Amino acid sequence: MHELGIVFHIIRTVEDACRDNAILRVSSVTLQLGEVSGVVPHYLEDAWRWASNKNPLVAGSELKVEEIPAVTYCEDCKKTYETVAHGKTCPHCGSSRTYLVQGQEVMVKEIETPDEQLSRDDVDKEYVDGVSPLGQGAMREASPDPVDAANPLIIE
Repeated sequence: MHELGIVFHIIRTVEDACRDNAILRVSSVTLQLGEVSGVVPHYLEDAWRWASNKNPLVAGSELKVEEIPAVTYCEDCKKTYETVAHGKTCPHCGSSRTYLVQGQEVMVKEIETPDEQLSRDDVDKEYVDGVSPLGQGAMREASPDPVDAANPLIIE
């Protein structure tokens, strides 16, 4: 089940964002999930419940999943269409010169938090040694691979 690995990646991304923004707790995370990403939402939500409860920053938080519909573009007739309904062959002209333009995304869209924040000085002081106010190791050093709008996690 690769959903657990994806959840760990999401939690690392949330930790990074929280450290950068002096956030102590997360109440929910909204994830954009492409229709043909290969990620099973039910498994992802189960993995989230298990993994998030092991991390004080996101314990008890909700994972909200927004499905992004799969859309394919036809290079011959220049039209788009629903990928799942029609596959690789364009329903408008019958061409197979098509490519997916959206629908594979796995991207953190939003992190909701209660109104608990530290000052920037507290964050800088607390996270220097990788220790958060929530406990040793609750937050880790910055990840070299955060998921954001400019660098989405693509699962193929």
